[in-house]
Amino acid sequence: MSGTVIAAVDGSAESLAAADWAAHEAQLRRLPLHVWQDWPRAFAHAPFTGLDTTPCEGATATQHYAEQVTHDASDRLRAAHPGLDITVEQVHGRPAEVLLAAAEKAEVLVVGSRGLGGLAGFLTGSVSLPVIAHAERPVVAVRAGERAECEPLPGTGDHGDRTGRCLDVVLGLDLSRPYDELLAYAFEAAAARAATLRVVHGWSVPVVEGYDPAAADPGHGVALGLREASALTDVLRSWRGKFPQVEVKEQCLVGRPAGHLVEASKEASLLVVGRRIRRAAVGAHIGPVTHAVLHHATTPVAVVPHL
Repeated sequence: MSGTVIAAVDGSAESLAAADWAAHEAQLRRLPLHVWQDWPRAFAHAPFTGLDTTPCEGATATQHYAEQVTHDASDRLRAAHPGLDITVEQVHGRPAEVLLAAAEKAEVLVVGSRGLGGLAGFLTGSVSLPVIAHAERPVVAVRAGERAECEPLPGTGDHGDRTGRCLDVVLGLDLSRPYDELLAYAFEAAAARAATLRVVHGWSVPVVEGYDPAAADPGHGVALGLREASALTDVLRSWRGKFPQVEVKEQCLVGRPAGHLVEASKEASLLVVGRRIRRAAVGAHIGPVTHAVLHHATTPVAVVPHL
């Protein structure tokens, strides 16, 4: 499945939204779409078959439901995206393990998520969090009810046009670790959508121990801000050269990065953040900023792993 977009479907509203997003992404990238159907988890979404049904009959009915979910999803995607190469596979096994194995050769893996809601919290009872935490390929989390992938900017008509009048792709960038994998994904995503790339870098004024006259100078913070902005420009210079068709907006903002990214997601088509690869046997390590935006962002979130 090298060079494919994979969508994981289990019959939930979130997974169907993820499949829709994945189909659009595959079409943008001119790649085939592979719809991966988690047959065991489809049991959780199958309709109740009645107490008088025998276990064998109940299992058969549920299997039929799972197959119907897959066929309905693929038929709907083919109708919405004529010409898109779509394949379907039903998979047995531990969902997270199977997905992680499949993702190794995928261009991008797309999963559904619940977002933050109620006492259950984020991603409770799903495979999305461990997949995001351990995948070594980009994973996009999509929630049901999110706006269209290429929502037009105000005043540009009913549809995003072909000249790039779509909402921005937003990239959260830590200048202490501006990894190439993260920058490449964000620039490629913006180029595919003909969208503006808005790069957001959040920074904080260093804490000073004791009395420092220089730190008390109001101009000190201004100078630090100019230095951060200059560093951001330096990091992006070569990438602007590689993607001259992408308009880039730079934002250096004082304060917690997660808050700025969540705010930026309100006017974005996609939010791109990074996650350091940690090959620990247990635990879900995604970093505080990535964890926060997965909770609260109002647009699909692409998590790009890097060393």
